[in-house]
Amino acid sequence: MTTAAHAPIASLYRDHHRWLHAWLLRRLDNECDAADLAHDTFLRLLKVHTMPVFHSTGEARAYLRTTASRLCINLWQRQEVERSWQETLAALPPDHYPSAERQAIILQALEEVAAMLRSLPPRVAKAFLLAEVSQMTDAEVAARLKISERTVRNYVAQAMLACLKLQARDTVQQLSRMPT
Repeated sequence: MTTAAHAPIASLYRDHHRWLHAWLLRRLDNECDAADLAHDTFLRLLKVHTMPVFHSTGEARAYLRTTASRLCINLWQRQEVERSWQETLAALPPDHYPSAERQAIILQALEEVAAMLRSLPPRVAKAFLLAEVSQMTDAEVAARLKISERTVRNYVAQAMLACLKLQARDTVQQLSRMPT
């Protein structure tokens, strides 16, 4: 049953779902992913506070295409993290594989860290990765990025703060799931 608040979305879905699915299928070349992202695009509309008003088919499709494009980018980024994880697993001896449950937890954590890094300004993320993952000194990072060592320290501190916020959020979520 469609409520009055969902009527515009139902109409938009009826008028544009087939078109959006076909557009996504051409872009992704994968029926399941296209169907999922078409569905997710309309779910996003259900979550907006104010339903956009479209004055033409072109406006509606541009909005849907933009939303779907962002979902495609998210999908590709997740797939990239998953590919990297699979490569890491392949390099391990089979007797060192984590359990399926542990693998899922690790993959989710990697996706969260990747999303956090993407949310940072690019130079901040780059400085953090060079300093922490590549183990470069502040002077080496500064030379690579053509910035001062003080800026490197500021950038790394910004990224560390983002990491701490992510860790704090996860801790709060875990605590909220614990029985009292």
